Amino acid sequence: MPETVGDVQVLEFRLEDRKYCIDIAHVDEIVDKDELTPLPNSEPRVEGVMDLRGITTTIINPKQVLDLDETETGERVVVLETEDDEERSVGWLIDAVNQVVGIDTDEVDESVESESVRGIVRQDDGFVVWVKPEEINN
Repeated sequence: MPETVGDVQVLEFRLEDRKYCIDIAHVDEIVDKDELTPLPNSEPRVEGVMDLRGITTTIINPKQVLDLDETETGERVVVLETEDDEERSVGWLIDAVNQVVGIDTDEVDESVESESVRGIVRQDDGFVVWVKPEEINN
């Protein structure tokens, strides 16, 4: 039987000095951050909105949800697939995109699962936190 690359493809990205990943099935595209328009009275996690080819895209800062200190401002936006609403789009402000990797779901440590974390993926050089997009977006 051929060797598999992994059950699931994930996008690995960086927030501050930590690595995170998200199932690639949730990712629509990755773009450079453009000018953001702040939204008055919005939740702290909402950085603002950005025009992405005529679609208003709400930009969320996952650092706020994951309770990370902010020493740098992300310049990349991971635009997520939206369920059924073509008029609404959500993107995450991240510091850097690392790579797309295949992971074996049997090797994900789910003992640390929480509201926003699916599990931990062990790598040679440390851990990658697998996040749940629906919890960070809501």
